[in-house]
Amino acid sequence: MTSLPSILLRATTTRRLIYPVHALRCQRTFATSKTLSKTAIVSGSGRGIGKAIALRLARDGFDVCVNDLEHNSSSVESVVNEIKSLGRNALPVYADVSKCSQVESMVETSVAALGPLDVIVANAGIAKIHLGLDATEADTQSVLAVNFYGVLWQDQAAAKQFIKQGAGGKIINCASIVAFRPFPMSPIYCASKAAVRSLTQSFAMELAKHKITVNAYAPGIVDTQMAHAADEIYGVVDGLPKGSFLENAKSMIALGRTSVPEDVAKMVSYLASPDSDYVTGQTMIVDGGIVFS
Repeated sequence: MTSLPSILLRATTTRRLIYPVHALRCQRTFATSKTLSKTAIVSGSGRGIGKAIALRLARDGFDVCVNDLEHNSSSVESVVNEIKSLGRNALPVYADVSKCSQVESMVETSVAALGPLDVIVANAGIAKIHLGLDATEADTQSVLAVNFYGVLWQDQAAAKQFIKQGAGGKIINCASIVAFRPFPMSPIYCASKAAVRSLTQSFAMELAKHKITVNAYAPGIVDTQMAHAADEIYGVVDGLPKGSFLENAKSMIALGRTSVPEDVAKMVSYLASPDSDYVTGQTMIVDGGIVFS
């Protein structure tokens, strides 16, 4: 999920998990020793930032549960195949993160197929562009259902699994630069990301005794399909040609360019690694140095 406010980019319903848990228990062909195999779940990883994170973690030595909605199955299968080409195992699981029961099943399915869980990246998210006065009940509920409740359910399910395993773990949430400084015309999205930042801090305190770290990453303006969709809407609102918003945004960024998904994936790689073992409760900004006027 990019931090730049955008039109609704993912549906919030799905029909089923692709693999029932019982069907996967016989498919383990890997060592379960944590010294030999690491596993991660990355939600919303069929494309964009989530895809880049899944591929980076695979390169870091993780077997990856690739999650998205079932209507994105072709993209998910492509990510799974790419991970396997890197020599790691990958599992596609279609689940709606706004549904607690589906998130719980996703974690169970991943553990049954890939082994004990080490990392969860609660990346899935959606956004809509509109004035606060135009926010509808349905739009507000859909954004909060994925961006806040979805993160909550993933954090809960992963934490329970980590506690059951007894060896700690890492929870990594997707926040946004708007958790620190809101963008215009996206008040509900901004509020949902601020809530993720607060939830991250609270869970970090609560779960520290279980050797579980909880951190978040906060992307800035990321060059993805989501950003280009938002660019079109901002262009209509401001009466500017297509591409103008993204081009003008570069003037706000100290490094002079919008980011790419791989920029964000590098931060997640750090948060998922032993190098971050003494880091918890933090929301790490990855924005190239955005300067607001």
